[in-house]
Amino acid sequence: MSDSAAKASTAQAAIAALLREHRTFPPPDSFRAQANVNDPQVYERAAKDPEAFWAGFASELEWFEPWQKVLEWNPPYAKWFIGGKLNASVNCIDRHLRTARRNKAAIIWEGEPGDERVLTYWDLYREVTKFANVLKQIGVQRGDRVVIYMPLVPEAAIAMLACARIGAAHSVVFGGFSAEALRERVNDCGAKVVVTADGGYRRGNIVQLKRATDEALEHCPTVQQVIVLNRAMDASQVPMVEGRDHWWHTLMEKAPMHCEPEVMDSEDLLFILYTSGSTGKPKGIAHTTGGYLTGVYATTKWIFDLKEEDVYWCTADVGWITGHSYAVYGPLANGATVLMYEGAPDYPDRDRFWALVEKYRVTVFYTAPTAIRAFMKWGTQYPQMHDLSSLRLLGSVGEPINPEAWMWYHVYIGGERCPIVDTWWQTETGHILITPLPGITTTKPGSATFPFPGIEAEVVNEQGEPVPLGGGGYLVIKKPWPGMLRTIWGDPERFVQQYWSRFPGVYFTGDGCKRDEDGYYWLLGRVDDVLNVSGHRISTMEVESALVDHPAVAEAAVIGKTHDIKGQAIAAFVILKEGYHPNKQMEDELKQHVAQKIGPIARPDDILFTAELPKTRSGKIMRRLLRDIAEGRALGDTTTLADPSVVAALRQQYEDSEG
Repeated sequence: MSDSAAKASTAQAAIAALLREHRTFPPPDSFRAQANVNDPQVYERAAKDPEAFWAGFASELEWFEPWQKVLEWNPPYAKWFIGGKLNASVNCIDRHLRTARRNKAAIIWEGEPGDERVLTYWDLYREVTKFANVLKQIGVQRGDRVVIYMPLVPEAAIAMLACARIGAAHSVVFGGFSAEALRERVNDCGAKVVVTADGGYRRGNIVQLKRATDEALEHCPTVQQVIVLNRAMDASQVPMVEGRDHWWHTLMEKAPMHCEPEVMDSEDLLFILYTSGSTGKPKGIAHTTGGYLTGVYATTKWIFDLKEEDVYWCTADVGWITGHSYAVYGPLANGATVLMYEGAPDYPDRDRFWALVEKYRVTVFYTAPTAIRAFMKWGTQYPQMHDLSSLRLLGSVGEPINPEAWMWYHVYIGGERCPIVDTWWQTETGHILITPLPGITTTKPGSATFPFPGIEAEVVNEQGEPVPLGGGGYLVIKKPWPGMLRTIWGDPERFVQQYWSRFPGVYFTGDGCKRDEDGYYWLLGRVDDVLNVSGHRISTMEVESALVDHPAVAEAAVIGKTHDIKGQAIAAFVILKEGYHPNKQMEDELKQHVAQKIGPIARPDDILFTAELPKTRSGKIMRRLLRDIAEGRALGDTTTLADPSVVAALRQQYEDSEG
């Protein structure tokens, strides 16, 4: 073996070793005994007849008319529960009114300033049916599109369910998005109505939603009416356009309560949700009714092991798919009690989440790795201020979780007693596809473990061939699933090109993945986040995990920059934990730490210490912008950033360090 080949072999072995996680955590016996599903044979039964498996969950929903056929599959086009008729709002509300859940809390809400509301299922029914009538009275008809641009208040969910009730497709735009981002989405879907609020609270400030709406609508010709919730401001000080703008409370005062639900076909459009592309305009992901509702109902029931007495908190805003599927449709279809919180996790102090867990005795908690890493950085004293003993199950969503962040979550939030469901899925997939089942799966820190029953996933090479265990490649989904996107709104060619052209007839997720010798799936992030250093493929997630493994590092983002010799060089943007200081000694120590954890090939060329990283409002690190900074390019689209000023400061800092 040549010297270069030997080095390559050593580097690849070291990279593989990073993800060969030896710590394992079987479900506690007490949890397994009471779990909604604890029979490992479910995987085999689902694989043998996936259509029957999914139909079993669909039959637990309420249908006006039964389906004639479970699945029609003409790649890349799928139809589920063909001929079946149902309504999503009926399944989330009405059917519970005929049971003891009628007066059960559906939504427990707390605003950032501390205001509180509880809506029972009967309260929710009344609000949804009244608002459905409001929409009809201002001209919304079946098939119209309604954009919802609101803070995380109950009215956001009420508006979504009211749209579903009358057969109008909703498109929720996160309340932190700019006027420009709102305008682009309104125009792309041709919305007839916008539902917004005067403002919402974020870290003690009021986010001016109505002002942004007015700015956006200067160039939105399809919008005829605007409904404004009076949330945060003196109504007399909010500019209203006569004939176009209406106060939510005024319209609701006059609206009748009962609203007959539209009978929707299983394949009728339920919502459009926009997700950013790496380049180009956002993609309007189209989800239909029957398959989507079946998928989120099933996955919520089994993955989060929901019980009648649970208080379930998914921290995502409804502006994201996680909020759609696991803060609204999934848990409400299961008759759960859902906690919603409007504000930031560190306001007025860094213990706000844990104070809420203690206050409402939250039992199931679902949040993002970026939040977990922030909690780590702030220190253990904040969760230790509160009684978290009510928690029985934890979840993670949004991006791969570093093993050390997983362990911190397990020890300091879960008290070493709560199973963790680390979930992988996408806006496009509609519901979770890879996840532990908490009553069955032995977990490994950092691994999403295995596909949900009925999901056929594979890791393939460039030629689309399955890679052997221990190897890595591209994650694909080989067979259709109920909640899959049906198209990109207004752009069917992009739908085919984006997801189905790389490996014909197979859904290409765009994510890299490895499977260890035990068959566990380890998500590596987007394939454009895989570096090619001197001919060796190195995942940014692997280098980031090595950095975060160092006791001084709270968070890290790794990108590749063009290098004349290596092809790509590794650059790392690092946030240190409090009490540690950036200097040359720390830089050298971290470079050496990565080299020891992975191998010399993964040693970063550059480390830049920073106080913040550019993140979307859903908490994902925008590595694309970090690459633009490192390459000295003009910055791409920054409309989805939580704080665009972070990028400008980073660029200046990077240029100074290079200078």
